[in-house]
Amino acid sequence: MSFYRGMTCENVTIKGDKGTPITAYTAKPSGAGPFPGVVLVHHLPGWSELYIETTRRFAHHGYMAICANLYERTGGGNPDDVAAKVRAEGGIADSQMVGDTEAAVKWMRAQPGHNGKVGVFGSCSGGRHAFIYSCQKKDVDACVELWGGRVVMGKEELNDKTPVAPIDMTKDLCCPLLGLFGNDDRAPSPEQVNQHEAELKKHGKAYEFHRYDGAGHGFFYWHRPLYRPEQCMDGWGKVFAFYGKHLAK
Repeated sequence: MSFYRGMTCENVTIKGDKGTPITAYTAKPSGAGPFPGVVLVHHLPGWSELYIETTRRFAHHGYMAICANLYERTGGGNPDDVAAKVRAEGGIADSQMVGDTEAAVKWMRAQPGHNGKVGVFGSCSGGRHAFIYSCQKKDVDACVELWGGRVVMGKEELNDKTPVAPIDMTKDLCCPLLGLFGNDDRAPSPEQVNQHEAELKKHGKAYEFHRYDGAGHGFFYWHRPLYRPEQCMDGWGKVFAFYGKHLAK
């Protein structure tokens, strides 16, 4: 994969769940392409600098990328404040996330210079959401789930916003899955990752899981003490190899 120093980055408005307009950040490599696409599903800290920067990282590696603001309905302002409000409200509904992410996928597929392949990417709650999307929709070609929390859920955790445990959707997974996990994580714990993997095996799904010693939750997050440079860089290598295999034509 070539590196693209030049890129175009801008906010666009897409029609999210139930037709609600929401803002999304996009980054496209310079040149005619065709380029594969990546749809980023941000985590619970929100539409933050980390996800905006990661959107550009994909463009640098030769992907068109888009990250929709899933929390826009809650209000504008500082992403940390918005995320705190969303967290206090128990997160967003899975169904709303699916509608918003579908709009981002449609935007990607409509772009000139797109090669017809789309990957979905998310970490923590976004990893969970990326997995849900790949089980409920059939319009993505590869899914990257970084330490998806609450893929395995107890009945007591289910509610109107999260009516079905993602693990119970596994049979409908529509594309190959890459999962990266830290062995020191508790959400998901290694035991929950084992359950997640067992269900994928049971249904004969194409997947690869990589587990890292010395790493816990969020080990890609360069701005937090959770960051583990060695495991992070190995993980990024796995992400680009996986997308290179499944998205590049």
